[in-house]
Amino acid sequence: MEHKPMHFQPTCDIDALKKRAQMYARIRQFFNERDVLEVETPILSQAAVTDVHLASIAARRHVQGHVQIHYLQTSPEFAMKRLLASGSGAIFQICKVFRDDEHGRKHNSEFSMLEWYRPNFSLKDLMFETMDLLNICLQERFSSLRPIILSYKHAFQDRLDINPLQASLNDLKDCARRVGLNIDLGEDRLAYMDLLFSHFVEPSLGFDTPVFLTDFPPEMASLAKIKMDEDGERVAARFEVYIEGLELANAYDELVDADILRQRFIEDNQIRLTQGLVEMPVDQRLLAALPDMPACSGIALGVDRLLMIAMNTLQIEQVIAFPAQHA
Repeated sequence: MEHKPMHFQPTCDIDALKKRAQMYARIRQFFNERDVLEVETPILSQAAVTDVHLASIAARRHVQGHVQIHYLQTSPEFAMKRLLASGSGAIFQICKVFRDDEHGRKHNSEFSMLEWYRPNFSLKDLMFETMDLLNICLQERFSSLRPIILSYKHAFQDRLDINPLQASLNDLKDCARRVGLNIDLGEDRLAYMDLLFSHFVEPSLGFDTPVFLTDFPPEMASLAKIKMDEDGERVAARFEVYIEGLELANAYDELVDADILRQRFIEDNQIRLTQGLVEMPVDQRLLAALPDMPACSGIALGVDRLLMIAMNTLQIEQVIAFPAQHA
C-alpha cells in the first residue's frame, strides 16, 4: 500500500521566523529600558480558568508518584498575579498559551502571548505604554500610529443603533433578526451580544488608526473592576486594542478583591454546569494572594496577531512555523 508523504515544511517562510525573532528582541529591549522584569511561570497548573468562553486543555502527569489532572494555561495571569502579590514589581512574560479547539484564520489552539503588569498604572497609563510598544514593533509598516478611544457602547450604537448595556435579550434577538443573523442561541444574552459584535462591530475597527475599545458591559468584566461610565451606567474597567479589524490585546484595571473574584468563579462554574460544560477547579492560591496584590493594570497581547499586522498577512499560519494540524 502506497503511503503519501506527510507535509513536513513550515507554513510560514524564513522571513516570518526572522521577523518574530526581531520582534521578541524589540519587546525585551522595550521593557528592559523601562525596568520591567521578565519572568517565567509554569505552563501547567492544578487550577484553571472558569470563564465559560474559554476551554482549557487537560493533561495527566505524575506529581510525587500520584497521577493528577493539570491544565495548560490559557494565560499566565494567575501565576503572574501571585508574583505581584509577593513584591515582584512590574513584570512581563512572553510565553505559549493554549485554548482548546480554537482554529481558523486568526486562531491556533497553541499561540504566543505577551503579558505584562504595571503596579500603580491607570488604564490610561497602560494605553500610552501599549501605543509606544506598538509603534516600535510596527515601525516598518506604519510611520506613526495615533489611536482613538471608543467605548464598547458607542461602537455598538454607531453600527447597530442599540445600547448593549440596556438591551434586553429580546432586544438583542430582534436586532440579530433585523440584520439577517437568524441564529438560535437560546436564552444566552451575552452570546447574542457577542454574535452582533463579531459580525458588525469588530470587523470595522482600527482601519484608519488603532482603536482602544473601552468600558465593556459589566457581564464581561472577567478579572477587571467595575466602574460607572460618563452616563452613570455600570461598565467593566477594561480595554481591547483593534488594528485592521483584528483584536490584538486585552487589558484590565485589575480586580484585587478576593471575595468578589471568588463569587465570580462560583457563578462561572454554575453557568458551566447549566450549559453541560465541565466545572473547573478554582485557583485557591490566587485568591489567597490577592489581599497582598498591589493596585495595577495588566494587559495580554497576541504576538502572532501582532506579527500578522506587521507582515500584512491574513492567515495566522503565515507567521507560525507549524500550526496544530501540522504539529
